[in-house]
Amino acid sequence: MSPAWVWTGVAIFVVISLVAAIWSRAGRSADMSDYFLGGRRMGGLVSGLSYSATTYSAFMLIGLAGLTYTGGVGALGFELLYLCGVTLVLVFGPRFWRVGRAYGYVTPSEMIGHRYRSQAAGTTTALASFVFLLPYAAVQLAGVGYLLSGMTGGAISFTAGTLIALALAVAFAMIAGLRSVAWTDSVQAVVMILGATLVVIIVISQLGGLGSFFDSLSSDYPGALSVPGDGFFTFSTFLALTLPWIFFSISNPQVSQRLFTPGSLGDLRRMLISFLVFGLIYTFVAVFWGFAARIHFPGLEEPDSATPTLLASDLVPTPLAIIVMVGIMAACISTIDSIMLTLSSMISRDVVNARKGVTERTQLLVGKLVIPVVGVLAYLFAHLQLDLIAVLSVSASAGLLVIVPATIGAFFWRRGTAAGVISSVLVAGTLVLALEYSGQRLLGQGSGVWGLVVAVVVFVGVSLATSAPRAHADEFITASRRPATPAAADATSRSAAARRA
Repeated sequence: MSPAWVWTGVAIFVVISLVAAIWSRAGRSADMSDYFLGGRRMGGLVSGLSYSATTYSAFMLIGLAGLTYTGGVGALGFELLYLCGVTLVLVFGPRFWRVGRAYGYVTPSEMIGHRYRSQAAGTTTALASFVFLLPYAAVQLAGVGYLLSGMTGGAISFTAGTLIALALAVAFAMIAGLRSVAWTDSVQAVVMILGATLVVIIVISQLGGLGSFFDSLSSDYPGALSVPGDGFFTFSTFLALTLPWIFFSISNPQVSQRLFTPGSLGDLRRMLISFLVFGLIYTFVAVFWGFAARIHFPGLEEPDSATPTLLASDLVPTPLAIIVMVGIMAACISTIDSIMLTLSSMISRDVVNARKGVTERTQLLVGKLVIPVVGVLAYLFAHLQLDLIAVLSVSASAGLLVIVPATIGAFFWRRGTAAGVISSVLVAGTLVLALEYSGQRLLGQGSGVWGLVVAVVVFVGVSLATSAPRAHADEFITASRRPATPAAADATSRSAAARRA
């Protein structure tokens, strides 16, 4: 495809997104809640579209399509189990929202620190999130690099693609914090779902219709329609990929932080419903893309190039291919700018603020300064160009599983302690890093499986051996089960020190 077409699409995307971001800016953000949570006043539809764009990133139309190209229909089962895991939001979403209102939390790690009466517990989970989310942010930059390079046959380099994504993500995050990200996400989500769905319809019709499409798969690639098929999706591989995705909605802080943002519980419900509808459609779209590339372009050296190759082919009209390219690019950028906001808020709120006397204004300034730092680190990591995008995404989320026991325990186990949180995150997190670095699979199982098992054992064991803040736990759990009173909601305007008192 001509680079001129691609540059034109990128330019249009930049203009529309910047207009949406600037339009969303209602005055100057004066505090952490306004900048990082949109003032806790996000509507249901905007929240749902933003949640969708943030969640469905380079992983889907590049990563999941590539995984389908490699492993067949097992990729569909893997992703549908993720959607089943999103039902955890039905349990935890209202609880996050209520305690966020009652205590004025800005980050999930701040919630952990307050619940277990330990700043160190909050700082530990914040730093662990930073370590494991950085590779996931890098995946998004790499996704744009692969997309633009693949569609132009290398005329636009991988480096140029990642630099474009980095610059736009930093700009969207800096303009007005979550409000600009949410509004640009909403525009991008609509482009993503409409463009991608239309491409599937056109490609299948070009390949002879749905019946001919599946006949070609079953006759030429019979393994693609069964599990483990050609041998990729063994049970241990499927479990290692699926487990981090089941808990994704509560383990990944850039996602769970969004549970603090809706203006009401009704908005939270609308956010979840719209996300589930979006996710179901998008999942089937990505899988069909992978199958179409398998039929029309067998033998690709890089499975992650399946989507760029399909878009650059004569199967897709050029204008539509550009629209879909913009949608995929938008998905990648929406995820990385959300990660930037989350990690910068954690560093300012849970690391810098560990020192007493740090003002809200100083926290906000530090958070804004950290945003480009996170982006540059992700850019450097992206240029390692490691593994399949889908596999690397799951590997990053595998490390975040170590925070799951502390999160579940916060709402359902009064006996949990700060010592249990800190030790479980450190021990299990170190194990995951060691397994990922060495490439070892103990007893044939992935790092996420062992990380979660060890985190549960250490969290429970150490908590039983140490003293728990039971009275505070009762107060927290009670607050998570009842609507916040007006007096409690006023806590959102108090200083961080007052909230922890």
